[in-house]
Amino acid sequence: MKLTGGEVVARSLKEYGVEYVAGVPGHGIWSLFDAFLQEGSQMPFIQVMHEQSAVHMADGYYRASGKPMACSTSVGPGAANTIIGLATAYCDSTSLFYVSGSPQTYMHGHGTMQELERQHDNAFPRVTEQVTKRAWQATSVKVLPSIMHRAFSEMMTGRPGPVHVEVPMDVQVEADDVTIHPLNKRLPIGVAHPDPRAIEAAVKLLMSAERPVIVAGGGAITANASNELTRLAEKIGAAVSITWNGKGAISEDHALFIGAVGQTGTSCGNGITSSADVVVSVGCRFTDWSASSYAKGVSFSIPSAKLIHIDLDPREIGKNYETEVGIVADAKVTLEAILSMISDVDSKKALGKREGFLADVAKAKANWVTLVSPRENSRETPFTSQRPIVALRKVLDRNGIVVIGSGNTQGSVKQSFTVYEPRTHITSGSYSPMGWAVPAAMGAKLACPDRQVVAIVGDGDFMMSLPEMGTAVMNGINVVFLVLNNQGYMSIRGGMRKFMGRHIASEFNNHAGNGHPYSADLTAIAKAFGLQAWKVERDEDLESSLKAALHCGGPALVEVMVSRDAAGPFATGWWDFPSPDYYEKEKADYEKMRAKEQHL
Repeated sequence: MKLTGGEVVARSLKEYGVEYVAGVPGHGIWSLFDAFLQEGSQMPFIQVMHEQSAVHMADGYYRASGKPMACSTSVGPGAANTIIGLATAYCDSTSLFYVSGSPQTYMHGHGTMQELERQHDNAFPRVTEQVTKRAWQATSVKVLPSIMHRAFSEMMTGRPGPVHVEVPMDVQVEADDVTIHPLNKRLPIGVAHPDPRAIEAAVKLLMSAERPVIVAGGGAITANASNELTRLAEKIGAAVSITWNGKGAISEDHALFIGAVGQTGTSCGNGITSSADVVVSVGCRFTDWSASSYAKGVSFSIPSAKLIHIDLDPREIGKNYETEVGIVADAKVTLEAILSMISDVDSKKALGKREGFLADVAKAKANWVTLVSPRENSRETPFTSQRPIVALRKVLDRNGIVVIGSGNTQGSVKQSFTVYEPRTHITSGSYSPMGWAVPAAMGAKLACPDRQVVAIVGDGDFMMSLPEMGTAVMNGINVVFLVLNNQGYMSIRGGMRKFMGRHIASEFNNHAGNGHPYSADLTAIAKAFGLQAWKVERDEDLESSLKAALHCGGPALVEVMVSRDAAGPFATGWWDFPSPDYYEKEKADYEKMRAKEQHL
């Protein structure tokens, strides 16, 4: 049929199962946007307040559902505003489709329509190449159907990630006789299966282990492997620790769950995992956050511990730790294959020699509860950062979704908020930008409209995407924004104090006045946007306010005043941040830990 370039994009998205597009209109994209009104290609469009939020919204949608969403912007500044969002999705391996405009093909190289052309004509796709799995430039309507199906194939196969398609303004409006390629005729069937020799080696190693630990990363959740992971842990008596993106891979009320590893891991997560003699990594790439900057014996002891590394991307195998058995395959089918080779007799033998290890697990978990309980159950005000999230857990549905911003909030939720199901804890565990959680939560709500969704953010994080409250109201996206207001960037202040003994530019204070802490009235601002809102400063109002927000029937905000000095999670691991030479004590402390880091 004869279609414009804009119609090719819109019809392809619709036929390929995309349910929403988010973005901001502009001169360079309005002709493509118009195609979303054409018969046969109509799609719901979510207008956001900032282009970056459109990408974050699509990111949150994918993490909650496993299905891609589209986002779109104009050219120039509008397109450039997407880079942080694309980088976040790229680092965290989440799929989304981004389409932008560009100057007319016959104008490339002339600096028109905010073109970047001094090094290369129409150079913006060279920017997105660094933060996407693949970027395309459509030079004609004829090539667009092929680009569209290849973009979806790239996005939906192998290691997930974002893609970018740029459609020049003339290609958006010109028409040609084209066919939308059926996606089911262009995609492979099934997933990558493991080499049987690797499975045999993994099972042999697991059966010889005395202290096995499974580390669940984001790849375990992406592969929908939670059931198989839990069954394997139960069958061989392995403890299970998690990374940020792996939270939810096993129900956290399970006896074998030991918490998170890394700098803001739990004491039992780091302690038990570092004592393991065999580690099974499922979709974990061993970032510095999760591996305590590779300081041996803090989160991991590889070697002498032996690593079974399961990952879809061969580049991750052996990148940060030497690997005894590297398996490049889908996590779910790999765990199924391992399970199929462990008989009930073998399972009984393995469990029989794990009694001492499992006793250590139970003791370490009890010690962690003793350490963290005073902060979780404190009734002091301003609140600890743990107290509000523990209160939220009591009133939130078991399958409710929490979307977590960066900073102290992120670490406190990792340590103190119990998660029972995969895809109910969503955070950016790699790039971790401020301003991500608010629009990502709205994306999660679009994906799961019948579930409760709460964005948990600090005040500094929240103010970077505060205008998106208007997007929630205009589109009836009923998310609760839980803002833990400690009047500043307290995770940064804490790091400065640790490594330098003092801090700068991390507190919101009246610097030109009396120096007292400063905060905008976020509750009043939320009400001005049209949200229902509560400000909580007394313990007796905490749970009731959260419950009211969850059941108010619209978007809502709960602002909880949090202490600056009891602001963050426990730092049970290590994170490599050098101290300046003129801080002798801090430098000496740093060098002691730096000496433990393994040469990668």
